[in-house]
Amino acid sequence: MRNVISDYLTKVKSEPYSPAYKIGELLSFELAKNSHFYFFSPDETTSNRFEQVFETEKRAWNLPKEPWDLPESKNGRIIEMLSENVLFSVMTGHLMNGEPAMMGSYEAFFSVATSQILQQIKFIKQCKESSWRKALPAVNLLSTSTCWRQDHNGFTHQSPALISTLLAVPSNLVNCFFPLDDVAAEDIFNFMMRSKNVVNLTTFNKHDEPRFLDRAASKSQMQNHGVLILDEYNPADPDFVMVGVGDLMSKEAIEAIKILKTDLPEIKIRFININALSYRAIGTTEDKLTKVEFADLFTADKPVIANFHGYPETLTNIFEKYTSRNRIRVHGFLEEGSTTTPFEMLRRNGASRYDLAIDVATVTGRLDLVRKYQAKLAENHAHAIETGEDIVL
Repeated sequence: MRNVISDYLTKVKSEPYSPAYKIGELLSFELAKNSHFYFFSPDETTSNRFEQVFETEKRAWNLPKEPWDLPESKNGRIIEMLSENVLFSVMTGHLMNGEPAMMGSYEAFFSVATSQILQQIKFIKQCKESSWRKALPAVNLLSTSTCWRQDHNGFTHQSPALISTLLAVPSNLVNCFFPLDDVAAEDIFNFMMRSKNVVNLTTFNKHDEPRFLDRAASKSQMQNHGVLILDEYNPADPDFVMVGVGDLMSKEAIEAIKILKTDLPEIKIRFININALSYRAIGTTEDKLTKVEFADLFTADKPVIANFHGYPETLTNIFEKYTSRNRIRVHGFLEEGSTTTPFEMLRRNGASRYDLAIDVATVTGRLDLVRKYQAKLAENHAHAIETGEDIVL
């Protein structure tokens, strides 16, 4: 089950694209197509780069309007309020009427509604066990402005805790998605719109980033447990397997492989992207990767170095279902935050390209490279402190 990336990538992969902006386009299309579709958001619709929704629909508003206000109407289907609790409650009421909706928010503040989301999972479980209940549209949550790219915001805006909470619920009614780029985001969005009786949490970056996939590769990934091997990083019998779960995390893993190809050209490294996780599994609730398939993709015994958008232990616990814990090294968010530069956030949490490269250098006994990569991290840190910008040498 090898997913192949087409040659056209050499032409487009250096161009920047925003997964959030693509989602905004798709939301705008749904609002135009379906008069029963609602979008719920705190006062951050534009901040999250979903602003295209205002091209086709108005914000619900009953107070006097000012000249600078966004398009507004008493009957608007874009519901903005700075209360995740109220928004989630209204959205679930709409879903219980059998009508579709989505809700977007800053990642750190979706967890404000954690208890309500868990109660909704219980409700879905009871619905599935009652023959007279019709299947309901999925609870679809769009999580952006993530812990890794807060820019002008600080530690208070940096938390992937909801991911860990939802993946720990044993009812197996949650999908957590991590699109690699804007192409993958579109296919995941379409999956969410088709879903019934499940909670979908999709986490993605709002900034422009490289595009890695074409349409065929993205669709293939959705059909193969959310797993994708980039063809150019797929040597036979690899010495290491590098894994990315999350757009920025995958980008850092790929950059780590590029560094190691220069410094350790004899070492063969396979790169695997995972865009879907569910309870104790890689893949969705209905399409989980098996142990046999895992061994085929990740090898039976080679070291696996993973870079995960959320807390490392969350992904480690999933990997433990498939293989021995002692061959797995997971990097991720270590609850180290600040108002700082993007690469400095990665460095603070040990999730940068150099941190991943250090793992390989350590296993191969190249302490000279370990010192080299540590020096690169120190140099980047000093530059960020002095200038407020990254160099990423």
